[in-house]
Amino acid sequence: MSEKSDRISGRAKQAAGDLTGDEELEREGEVEEKSADIKDRIGDVADKAREKVDDAVDSVKDRLQG
Repeated sequence: MSEKSDRISGRAKQAAGDLTGDEELEREGEVEEKSADIKDRIGDVADKAREKVDDAVDSVKDRLQG
């Protein structure tokens, strides 16, 4: 699932668990929401790493051409 769908599903499960008194469902929702946060952060780190690699490649290309 994507981060957004995990986050939405997690919040829905938390709400349903809260309404029904199902603590296990509520915890499952919390885990899904935290999972979405982690996936989002990993994506941010990957994007920054890609940018750094692209910058390094461009720098090498510039030096070889210059």
